[in-house]
Amino acid sequence: MPKPVRKAVFPVAGLGTRFLPATKAIPKEMLPIIDRPLIQYAVDEAREAGIEQLIFVTGRGKTAIVEHFDTAFELEATMGGRGKDLSILEPTRIQPGNLVTVRQQVPMGLGHAIWCARAIVGDEPFAIFLPDELMIGSPGCMKQMVEAYAEVGGNLISVLEVPEDEVSSYGVIAPGAQVSASLTEVKGLVEKPKREEAPSNLIISGRYILQPEVMRTLESQGKGAGGEIQLTDAMARMIGTQPFHAVTFAGRRFDCGSKTGFVEATLALALEREDMADEVRAMARRLLG
Repeated sequence: MPKPVRKAVFPVAGLGTRFLPATKAIPKEMLPIIDRPLIQYAVDEAREAGIEQLIFVTGRGKTAIVEHFDTAFELEATMGGRGKDLSILEPTRIQPGNLVTVRQQVPMGLGHAIWCARAIVGDEPFAIFLPDELMIGSPGCMKQMVEAYAEVGGNLISVLEVPEDEVSSYGVIAPGAQVSASLTEVKGLVEKPKREEAPSNLIISGRYILQPEVMRTLESQGKGAGGEIQLTDAMARMIGTQPFHAVTFAGRRFDCGSKTGFVEATLALALEREDMADEVRAMARRLLG
């Protein structure tokens, strides 16, 4: 049996410049999809998958993320005194000691952000969540991955099928053996290939389970694309030295790092809520004329 995945790293140090001026004083991860900040969806997904320790790799101006998961004594006392239901705050409560933050003082890429958490990860396998990518499914994406990990161990990434004319916008996998309907061996990773040169139409999405050896790979790795330390480069170097598989996510992905993706996610989730669906559907019809 592989070691259980108990820890997860959330790289949340980015500046969120695509959402300025909204993100001048508010972390982009705290922007709400309806009534929950984006980071809450990722944390809920992690907890569903059995993750115990949350590691936030933060930067300047990101304290609101940590405060969101703290106990708000004044708010709870006021709500309790007015007879308000406090259960709505339950998902924001983290057990003492289960949330850890480390600083990425210099923006040197995703690989560098993950490496900043090396001392906390230690010698255990760990998950990575990119909160910009909102993954909606039942069970959640990471729970699907943890179940696959119990079968094959090693390293796993989540992937999604896209039309072949879209592959040049993403990183894709070079597939090997098909282990099961949703589990594929990974032989290589290709960043934004031309359509005619793409080894598959399975794109890499923002969930990973990696072995701790990736930290040592990142330690000795030079800068890659954009002059940054890239996680994809480190993973590519591990293929062939450890088992590496892709889990095709049975669910939907919303790219909330883009404005249109953020709006799409808000609309899609609103249409699934009993308290909002009818009004939102009627509103959309009015707006569409």
